[in-house]
Amino acid sequence: MKKTSSSVLGLGLATTLVLLGGACCAKPKPVPAPEVKAAPVPVATPVPVPAEVPTPPPPPPPPCTDPSCLGLDELNKGYLKDTFFDFDKYDVRADQRDALAANAAWMKKYPSVKVRVEGHCDERGTDKYNMALGDKRANAVKDYLVSLGIDSGRVETISFGKSKPFADGHNEEAWAQNRRGHFVVIAK
Repeated sequence: MKKTSSSVLGLGLATTLVLLGGACCAKPKPVPAPEVKAAPVPVATPVPVPAEVPTPPPPPPPPCTDPSCLGLDELNKGYLKDTFFDFDKYDVRADQRDALAANAAWMKKYPSVKVRVEGHCDERGTDKYNMALGDKRANAVKDYLVSLGIDSGRVETISFGKSKPFADGHNEEAWAQNRRGHFVVIAK
């Protein structure tokens, strides 16, 4: 049995030497892998990005015509039309009734508005006479508005006679413009 053990031992020793012997030898250099040339990658042409078009600002709101957003100065620029009179008369002329009806309709649309009707005369006649005539003209306009459904508490009157002429001049053209009931918005 001794022989068998030494042969096994010898065989084991020989195997170990072979294995170790191979380890101490120079290893062969690895063969480099062949170079593979990649196909050229096409360069993407930049796609132009459309410039952002700014959103236009919203349109401005329409101008306000409601008395609540206008000052008294703006309200006294043409919303209400004057009433004109014949020489030495205070009755409302037929050709002035449409303008007064339009004034009444506007006042009905804005029930908080209050007005003053100023009675005016041309330069002819005495101061005292024209003050009385101006008062009659202003009250004739007020009465007509009341007949159209306007509350009398919304209309006050005053006479200026011939003291505040609208048109300068000493002829019928100027006088016709001065014989009037002039509207002034006094509260909104």
